[in-house]
Formats: sequence, C-alpha cells, structure tokens
Amino acid sequence: MPQSNLPTPASGCPFSGKTESLTRRYDRLSDENTDPAGLTQAQTYESVRQLLKDDEAPQAGFLAKFATDPTRGMHPPVLYMQGDEHTEMRRATARYFTPTAVNSYAPMIAGLCDEMLGELHSKGEMNLDDLSLRLAVEVAANVVGLNSSLLPGMEKRIEAFVSTGMDGAPGAVIKSSPLRNVSMGGSVALFFGLDVKPAIEARKKAPKDDLISYLLERKYSDQEILTECITYATAGMITTREFITLAAYQLLQRPELRADYVHGTEKERHAILHELLRLDPVVTMLYRKAEKDMEVEGQQYPAGTTFALNIQTANADPAVMGDDADEICPHRKLPRGVQAQGLAFGDGAHRCPGAFLAIKESDMFLRRLLMWNDLEIVRHPTIGSNEIVKGYELRGLRVRLSRQQNNQGAIA
Repeated sequence: MPQSNLPTPASGCPFSGKTESLTRRYDRLSDENTDPAGLTQAQTYESVRQLLKDDEAPQAGFLAKFATDPTRGMHPPVLYMQGDEHTEMRRATARYFTPTAVNSYAPMIAGLCDEMLGELHSKGEMNLDDLSLRLAVEVAANVVGLNSSLLPGMEKRIEAFVSTGMDGAPGAVIKSSPLRNVSMGGSVALFFGLDVKPAIEARKKAPKDDLISYLLERKYSDQEILTECITYATAGMITTREFITLAAYQLLQRPELRADYVHGTEKERHAILHELLRLDPVVTMLYRKAEKDMEVEGQQYPAGTTFALNIQTANADPAVMGDDADEICPHRKLPRGVQAQGLAFGDGAHRCPGAFLAIKESDMFLRRLLMWNDLEIVRHPTIGSNEIVKGYELRGLRVRLSRQQNNQGAIA
C-alpha cells in the first residue's frame, strides 16, 4: 500500500502543473531498447533498481575499464570493487557516514556555512556554485582526511581535473591531445603534491579516524590512496556541489516552496530536498555489464550485455511515482520500499555511502542562505554537463545578499 509520512504543505502540492526538472537530458525511447552506441537501455524504475542490486552486474561506467585493469597492479577503487573485498571495505568505512557520525560533523559544517555566508554578506554578491564547491570539498575533506594541504585552494585543484570533458560511458573514445594530457596530468600532480601527499605523511605520524588512515592500515600505496581520493572527489564532492546549486536555484524561483522549506522541520526540509533530487539526480546515467545471462522485466539478455541505466527517467516512472511524477510534490505517496529520492543515490551494494551526509550539509547551508529575505538572483546559471559522471553542471548562478538586512536571517 502507498504510504505518506508528511502532511500536505500549506502551499499545496504539486507546486505547478508542468514538468519541473531543470536538467532533463534523456527522454524515454518509445520502441527501441538500444541507443546509438549499442548499449541496452534500462529506463523504468524496476529495471534500473534490479540492475543496481544485482551483484553480477558490476560497474561499467566512470572509466571502469581503465580503473579495473589488472595490469596496473593496484587495488581497484571502492567504486569498482566487487564481492568480499567490496563488502569488507564498505563495512570498515561505513562508520564515517552513519547518522551518528554525520551529526558529529554538524559543528564543523555549521562553522563552514557561517564563514561562507559571512563572506557573501561582506562582498554583497557571489557565485553560489563557487560557495557550494568550497563547502562540499571542505566537508568531504574532513571525512576523508584531506586537511593537511600545503596551500589553500584544493577545491580549484579538484575542479581542474574533474572538468576535463572526458566521456565516462563504456566504449567511449577518449579524445585526447598533448595539451590536455599535460593539463590533466599537471592538475592531478598538484592535487597529489599539495593535498594528498601531505595528508598521507600527517596520518603516518598521527593516524586519525578517517579514510586515509584506514587505507594506510591496509597498506595502500601513495598511488592507490591518490586514486581513492580522486574517486571521492569525483563521485562525492563534485556531485554534492551540483545538488546544492540546483536546490538553491529551484527554491529561489519558487517562493511558496522556499517558505515551506525554510519554516519546515528538518524532516520536512529533507523531504523537499529529496524530491528535488528525485527530479534532477546529479548522476543521470549509470552503466552496468552483465557477467551472466540474465532476465530483466521479462526479457532475456546474454552475458556481456552492457546496460545504460537511465536514473532520471526511472525516477519519473509514473508506475512507481504516480501520475504527477514530473512535478514537484515533496509529500507524494510512494510504494513501500521506494525512497523519496528514488534511485538518485543508487541502490544495492554500491549505493552512495555519503547520502545522509550530502543531504545534511546541503540542508544546513541552504536553510541559512534562504532565511535571508533580501537574497535575490543576479544572474541565472548556464546548465551544462559533465560527461565523466554523466551529470549536470550549473555555472554562474550569481546571488546578491543585502548588506543592510537586519539579523532576522540569522539562525541560532
């Protein structure tokens, strides 16, 4: 039976009668089940969830062929691990992302939020996507252990190697040039030399309860630790940055939804954020490769089939989300077992471990930001894409915060 845990917001639901996704890239294919690259499409909620939960359909995107190449002689990053090794790694690192652990980070997150909003108030206006990048990187850096950098500006060093234009889809031709190779190699080298290596040396001298210390316990090499840090930077920090920007933009344009968010309980605020994430999952496409013959929604597929999992259309599947699946409705009734954000955080063994942390830090920043009545959009963002993670990028969202506003925007 459908279930609803939240009351209808005062402003009503849905908030308008049109499609509310800002970043819809992939439409359903009416009759065909393969795309031009020959990948088999999974577009319904049930087919996507089945593939995400199948341990014999491992990761095939995010440059998986390169990352799992056995000739490299390295541990594969956790994003690509399978079986017992993956289970052990996830069990050992889960303690960094439990609700209790995340709540312990709250004072640190609050301090960062207040510092950044103080800077916005002082300057008068700033790009919100720059602030969200700094917040996402600094929060994750504290969890990973990347807080011994030799120079400030780690967020820009991470952005430099993530925004390369490379295509993470299976079989994609990696277009390169000597200039790009030098640029990307230089960006990674700076990240390693200024951020990762100092953290490794600091943890060797004084281990802490963080990811880098754990990897050192497992005798990971510097190169393997660098690879894990790049994975967390790409799959964690950058995605949270995009969601914070997306949510802020949606809420700033919808006064009623913004009012429900700002004045709601934490549970109600998180419901709104989950609904926005359902409509605009940061990673819109995932890939899996069948290691055995398998059946998906009544169709047989041979071993070796590579599936393109359309997270965005699965999250708007009316069979699961209702006839208003394309509209913003934070209190929508959902079948038992279906989460409010749909499959935006994945599912199965590789479900995003930092899901609760991402929502918590987003909420702490956005509520502080949106409490300011005089906050306004100065420039709307451009909406682009990041082909490594198959996600969207919002750039240039510039906001203004009045210097004359009184303290009614502050949160105790």
